[in-house]
Amino acid sequence: MAPPTDSFQNKRSRVHYILLAVVVVACLVPFSGKAFNVDDTLFVYVARQITRHPLDPYGFKVNWFLDAVPMAYETKNPPLAAYYIAAAAGFLGWSERALHLAFLLPALAVVLGTYRLAQRFTSSPLLAAAATLLTPAFLVSANSVMCDTMMLALWLWAIIFWIEGLEPQKPRYLAISVLVITLCALTKYFGIALIPLLAAYSFARQRRLGSWAWYLLFPVLALTGYQHWTKAVYGLRMITSAAHMSTGVRQARQSSALATALVDLSFVGGCTLPALTFAPIIWPRRKILAVCVASGIAGFLISGGRIGLGEMLWPPDFYQHSVLVGIQLTLFIAAGVSVIALAATDTWKRKDADSLLLMLWVVGTFVFTGFLNWAINARSVLPLIPAAGILLARRVDAIRATSIRWRAAMLAIPLAVAGAVSLWLTWADTELANSARTAAALIEQKTRNQPGKVWFLGHWGFQYYMESFGARAVVVDDPPQRPGDFLAVVGDRSLFEVRPKFVTSRDEIQIPMRLGITTIQSELGTGFYSSDLGPLPFAVGPVPPERYELLRLGPKSIPAGTTASP
Repeated sequence: MAPPTDSFQNKRSRVHYILLAVVVVACLVPFSGKAFNVDDTLFVYVARQITRHPLDPYGFKVNWFLDAVPMAYETKNPPLAAYYIAAAAGFLGWSERALHLAFLLPALAVVLGTYRLAQRFTSSPLLAAAATLLTPAFLVSANSVMCDTMMLALWLWAIIFWIEGLEPQKPRYLAISVLVITLCALTKYFGIALIPLLAAYSFARQRRLGSWAWYLLFPVLALTGYQHWTKAVYGLRMITSAAHMSTGVRQARQSSALATALVDLSFVGGCTLPALTFAPIIWPRRKILAVCVASGIAGFLISGGRIGLGEMLWPPDFYQHSVLVGIQLTLFIAAGVSVIALAATDTWKRKDADSLLLMLWVVGTFVFTGFLNWAINARSVLPLIPAAGILLARRVDAIRATSIRWRAAMLAIPLAVAGAVSLWLTWADTELANSARTAAALIEQKTRNQPGKVWFLGHWGFQYYMESFGARAVVVDDPPQRPGDFLAVVGDRSLFEVRPKFVTSRDEIQIPMRLGITTIQSELGTGFYSSDLGPLPFAVGPVPPERYELLRLGPKSIPAGTTASP
């Protein structure tokens, strides 16, 4: 059979691009009405400031942790994503649906960019792109208005332009690449890692320093200028400030290297779910068994409380589901080992610049997530997912070339399983985010036309929706004490207590979580957004309802009662 022509390849690529775009839209649009969650609130606040003062994105104060402080000191992210939100809101409005639809563009750029990059590395670029899309970290992160998906899109296209401009050298492509590198770093500081990554790749490919090295000075100079600007305007160098914060948090936690590495592997494995579902295809059974035994021992030591992240062990209620958590840790740690093994095996066998790029990409992100970032979380794992998808496709290429039993249909089941679980989790994270909006609406109804101010304890999306109807965040040095005021508290997560003698009535709001999977729940050991809540990026199990309390302050003349609202 004659090899396919270039025109056939181009036509097939166009079909694949269209197919991937349709699937991305189908996966994300149903969740576009999701409430703002986690740090979405901070990015929206900065975007609103930009619409009023375009050159002063952090020129306001925010009460995020019981005290109003300048935004420049509170946020640890650069402003480019907020500028994107402000621009999108100018055309589409500030609603959740409008902004989530605006963030479809970065999500499309990630998946299509993975396909474009994978065409250089593998004969199965569609598999690499699908294995990037159908992951928990990507689908959940793409349903936010935080900076992570946008940063990853810029990261991928910076690599694409750099590789395509290196040999034969195309100065215009290299110039575009370094511009995109700069934009990437100004979206999230992790983008700075592109500079040493592409320098190492270029040196390995050409075996010498070339004129390409001069191009990489541009983002260095631009980020140095950004540092001086933030120092002049806000009184601190924001990149080094973020680094110092991460160092301080890690030192306070005093985690052992073993515990950190195991939890890091758990997050990598859970976030790159195809590495788990494809394991029976890409690895020999004896190796799978050996890794599962080792990860099982580690997982149950963690779930039984024998291994924890230093001084900051997980909450006591985490251990009541130790068996369930241990089983899931076993699977996720094993999947994390699979991702690292894909990178190591590919580099060992191929020993070329391409394999070095992928290995440094994966291992560098792994090291940053576990040992340099302030906490292990899925958002920090996200950058390695396209590289893991490409490595998976390269592994499949090698197996397909040597196996007489190979069938393309063998890829459908593991992809379908990974995609189904990822969409299930995205639905659950949407349900969780929406619960804060629902609770705020119920509290607003209960306090409407009532005398007294409404205060609240809690942040993330709950803060956004409470402040949207005029409620005020508690300041720890001046807590609410005036009789007749209300205090809304997020479940048992309050940071201080109002003494019972000042409570006239107590109203409990419970919002059920019905999907049996969650991104945030200490009882199930899951902390998608921070490993401080648990060693799993997500968990399947009995998810308790979200609880909120509405307290009426004043002399205790009425017995405290409890009512429940759906």
